[in-house]
Amino acid sequence: MKASELREMSGEQLQATLNDTIGSLFKLRLQSQSARVEAPGEIRRMRRLIARIRTVFRERELVSAAGAEASGAETAGGETVGAETASAETAD
Repeated sequence: MKASELREMSGEQLQATLNDTIGSLFKLRLQSQSARVEAPGEIRRMRRLIARIRTVFRERELVSAAGAEASGAETAGGETVGAETASAETAD
């Protein structure tokens, strides 16, 4: 599954895909320890899919944090600048 396809999914769909993939990876690892795995490349593919999903979650987290930070900076921005200016003037 491509990262672009993952970005189009909702958070609930991503979480479900992540849980399914982690479960499948666990089963494959158990199988690889006890017997031969039919497709050894499948473990690698699943690990990469898990990493892609977690990357999409992190991207969304950063975007929402940047949005919250931007809205907070607009309301408190004047106060911060004023405090910095006042302390700079007293230092001179």
